Amino acid sequence: MTAGDEALIRAIPDALAATEFVCASVNVGSTKAGINMDAVKLMGQVVRETAEKTKDNNCAGASKLVVFCNAVEDNPFMAGAFHGITEPDCVINVGVSGPGVVREAVREAGPQASMDAIAEVIKKTSFKITRMGQLVGTETARRLGLPFGIVDLSLAPTPAVGDSVARILEEIGLEQCGGPGTTACLAMLNDAVKKGGVMASSAVGGLSGAFIPVSEDAGMIEAATAGTLTIEKLEAMTAVCSVGLDMIILPGDTPAETIAALIADEAAIGMINNKTTAVRVIPAIGRKEGETLEFGGLMGYGPVMPVKKTSAAVMISRGGRIPSPIHSLKN
Repeated sequence: MTAGDEALIRAIPDALAATEFVCASVNVGSTKAGINMDAVKLMGQVVRETAEKTKDNNCAGASKLVVFCNAVEDNPFMAGAFHGITEPDCVINVGVSGPGVVREAVREAGPQASMDAIAEVIKKTSFKITRMGQLVGTETARRLGLPFGIVDLSLAPTPAVGDSVARILEEIGLEQCGGPGTTACLAMLNDAVKKGGVMASSAVGGLSGAFIPVSEDAGMIEAATAGTLTIEKLEAMTAVCSVGLDMIILPGDTPAETIAALIADEAAIGMINNKTTAVRVIPAIGRKEGETLEFGGLMGYGPVMPVKKTSAAVMISRGGRIPSPIHSLKN
């Protein structure tokens, strides 16, 4: 990172504490370049400092901060949306959703349908949802006189009842999201959404997959509260879906080094698998495991989830770089 990059990163806590609508995203690694562990260490500190500076507002600053590996420039979803150097100053990028529609389609297929039949149902439903996004985006761009960019095929949940990705997985056949079988169901869902959406849009981009933000998904909140859904299981799930550890509320005494280590783990999944991963965690300053933090609106609420107490301080303090994997040499 340049000196300017570092200065900008160090300004994030004050910026997010002093503003309401500003969000921040930082890319700390890529498949081509490896992981910048100096930046990872710094971001662990920045996430915690941002939460501390907004502790009187439910630590909301940290909910507007996301740390990426392999960030995409045409992402329309906040808090990670930004215009990269490959993007125009103004462009219409559309994010589609519709978890409730997909769940209902799976429910109608019934418990007797095979997994490949369920995948086909999800594909067809995703096509319809994405086609609507394409039509709305194209018309919006025409009326505004702006270029139309991409449609992001992500299934983005909200805290509203029935608008949950977790409920889709449970409709497929899980007793509760987070239990055995969750990663396999999510992998199938993610792939089917992409296959169904690709033919419905003139250009697909962004993150394009299923989002699993804990506090923004009623089913995830329920599973996390019950202890069925853990941070470790969420990490495994991120290997097969969009984004990563998203909107997870941590105990208020979680050290900056532990937050940095979570970022490093998630970045490693993205780097090795040549996919986008990210971390958006909120240290709930002054609160303990089992308590609740509420943001309201689309940000929802959630339980303070347990984090392993073992320290990664020595590893994080090493700094330096985790080299890019051998398959990065595809030139």
